[in-house]
Amino acid sequence: MEEIKTVEIHDKVFEETYTAHIQKNGTNWLGWFPEVPKVRCEEPTEEVLLKTLEKRLHEALVAEEEAWEKQFEEDVKAGKLEHLRKEALEDIKAGRFKYL
Repeated sequence: MEEIKTVEIHDKVFEETYTAHIQKNGTNWLGWFPEVPKVRCEEPTEEVLLKTLEKRLHEALVAEEEAWEKQFEEDVKAGKLEHLRKEALEDIKAGRFKYL
């Protein structure tokens, strides 16, 4: 295996930049994101690998966001955030807030 290279990949939708680690392994290229362990792939060329990494990164970010939103909705329905709502209302009544 050759030395690991790093490449910055920017997701335009989430406006975040991630560092891909890529490495030539025999005839193929391996790639992964240490920050997003679910995204790993292998492709025949570096160019195809980078496109695949970008696509899979975006898919993983979308899946992560959807899971977070689902969990948030479930927590709201279950009343797990009710204490925060009450606390916020108390702060408003006491004048402990700032108009933005």
